Amino acid sequence: MADSIDESKNVTVTEEDLENKSKGELIKLAGQLRDRRNELNQMASERASARDDLNAKTREKVDEAQEHREKRDELNEQVQEHKDQRNELNAEANELFDKVDNVKNDLELDEGTSVEQLKEEIEDLEFKQQTEVLSSEDEKELIEKIETKREKLQEKQEKLDQGGDLEELKEEAEEVRSEASKHHQKVTELADEAQKHHNEMIEAYREADEIRDEADEKHEEFVEAQEAADQHHEDFVRVQKRLRELDKKEEEQERSQREEKQEAAREEAEEIYQKFKEGETLDTEDLMKLQKAGKL
Repeated sequence: MADSIDESKNVTVTEEDLENKSKGELIKLAGQLRDRRNELNQMASERASARDDLNAKTREKVDEAQEHREKRDELNEQVQEHKDQRNELNAEANELFDKVDNVKNDLELDEGTSVEQLKEEIEDLEFKQQTEVLSSEDEKELIEKIETKREKLQEKQEKLDQGGDLEELKEEAEEVRSEASKHHQKVTELADEAQKHHNEMIEAYREADEIRDEADEKHEEFVEAQEAADQHHEDFVRVQKRLRELDKKEEEQERSQREEKQEAAREEAEEIYQKFKEGETLDTEDLMKLQKAGKL
């Protein structure tokens, strides 16, 4: 809320005051106007200084917000760069994994039992053959099973030998995927930091708006005090003008009175001089009046 001036301390002047107040009263009124004007000018100066300080703080906050904006934009550019690299690497990794799948399909490595499983099954069957008492028919059947699995194992191993580059291809795909993950992690970190600067930018702009509102309020207070000071100055000038008019009027009256006295003295001296010419005896006072009038 604006800090309004105390209007009860203001001094007012009407045309009636100028016309009717005595010179002494007007001199006193001029002094009151001058003192109140100076007081209001001081108040206006203090309010202008406070306003300027607040405007300076507003600019500081705006500059701070701008720095956060620039940092945020810089980080967002880095985020986009890492996103692009991540996406490129993911696309490359997907191509490599597709190649791995194609090789597996070509070699039919995913079909049926794995090499390790086949080895375990063969070992189990051989252990059974060695440890259990079997009929000739059961043993024959068991041997056939072992042979069948050995054939499958050999077939699998031959296919693996044909696809010797498969593991290297898988390793390469996983390395590319890992590199893409690093860029994704960087995207997350930089995006968080960019968001932090964005939030700080918003806060700085909010604070700048609050301080600017205070500065605007202080400017209104300055204008109020300055206008009141200007009004008191105008009234002071009006009173001073009226006092000069009264001084001039007094001077004219005094001059008129002097002229009247001088004229009366000349007339009196002329009468005394006529008496002197006619031979009348003059006293000392009459002689002094003639001398003063330049008649002797």
